[in-house]
Amino acid sequence: MNTRIQVTVNGVQYSHMVEPRLLLVHYLRDVLRLTGTHVGCDTSSCGACTIHVNGKATKCCTMLAVQANGCQITTIEGLSHNGDLHPLQEGFKECHGLQCGFCTPGMIMTAADLLQHNPQPTENDIRHALEGNFCRCTGYHNIVKSVLYAAEKLKEHAVVH
Repeated sequence: MNTRIQVTVNGVQYSHMVEPRLLLVHYLRDVLRLTGTHVGCDTSSCGACTIHVNGKATKCCTMLAVQANGCQITTIEGLSHNGDLHPLQEGFKECHGLQCGFCTPGMIMTAADLLQHNPQPTENDIRHALEGNFCRCTGYHNIVKSVLYAAEKLKEHAVVH
């Protein structure tokens, strides 16, 4: 028996009937067509599916869509505003924090959660926060540089405003 869920994703409210066993990652990708959230392992080990649920970084490949009923969700598509990249997205571009790009959305969403709680992280803070996200291409050095870049940009933006 299908269940109605209501969620707000990237500021837009949605209401759909879903199968109780539908994973949130498949709801986002297949129903809402927000394909920036990736499916890497189906076990929440790799972090490619990381999004924010009620402001907290969450791996959505093991979360049911019905568990998100009533929640505020942000995906990688929701980080940029009016065509302007989020400082993390800009950092990954400017500091070469990606190669194949498969892990990038999850890395960015995890890093965004870190920067919400720790706006001036050390390299060790960043490495610790990203422990649950796997990258098979980069060796993480430029990913860490990308997050430090974003932290600096966010700090500069806060001083200006």
